[in-house]
Amino acid sequence: MQDASLTKLRPFYLMRILLEQTDEDHPLSLKEICALLAEKGISADRKTIYDDMSQLAVYGLVIEKKRSKTWKYYVAERPFELAELKMLVDVVQSSRFISEKKSRALIAKLASLTSIHQAEQLQRSVFITDQPKAANESILYSIDALHVAVSKRQQISFRYFDYDIDGGREYRKDGDVYLREPLALCWKNDSYYLIARCPKAHFPWLDRL
Repeated sequence: MQDASLTKLRPFYLMRILLEQTDEDHPLSLKEICALLAEKGISADRKTIYDDMSQLAVYGLVIEKKRSKTWKYYVAERPFELAELKMLVDVVQSSRFISEKKSRALIAKLASLTSIHQAEQLQRSVFITDQPKAANESILYSIDALHVAVSKRQQISFRYFDYDIDGGREYRKDGDVYLREPLALCWKNDSYYLIARCPKAHFPWLDRL
C-alpha cells in the first residue's frame, strides 16, 4: 500500500517531472510519466495524472500535448525562453568580475530553469581574449551590498588596497578608512564604478536625485 504522504506529494513530483524532463521537442506520454513516478515509489493511473495536470494548470503551469503514436505532454511556457538563457549564460561567462567557480554555479542555476534536454545547449564556451576572470568570490556580494546601501541611503566605509606580488593586500595611506554616501553604481567596460559623495560635502542638486 502506498504511503499517504507520497499520495499527497504526487502532484508536486509530477510538476517536477514535467519541468525537468519535458519541452516541445521532448514530450512524455502518460505511460512514461507513470513510470517516472513509479521510480519515486508513487503509483498513479491515467485518471489521476489527468486530474493532477488539471490542478497544475489551475496553479499556472502551462501544459500542452502533441500527437505522435499517442498523446504526449510537455511544459509549453517557462519564465525564460531558451534564447534568453543562452544570452544570460554568455553574459556570465564573459564577465570578468565573476570568478570561474561562481560562473559555473550561476550557469547551473540558469540551466535548472529549463528542461534537462535544453540545458545541454547552455554548456557553451564564449572565448574572451585578454580578459581574465576574477579570483575574488565575494565580489558579487560586495556589489549587492552597495546596491542595498544606495537604495536605503546608507553610508559605507572601506579601505583602498593593492595586491603585492605574493597576492597579499597592501593598504593605501596606512589603511585609512573612507566614509562615503553611495549614490549609484555605474557599469562601464565590464567594470562597476561607484558614484558617491563625501558626507562632509553638501551639493543641493544631489538632494533632488
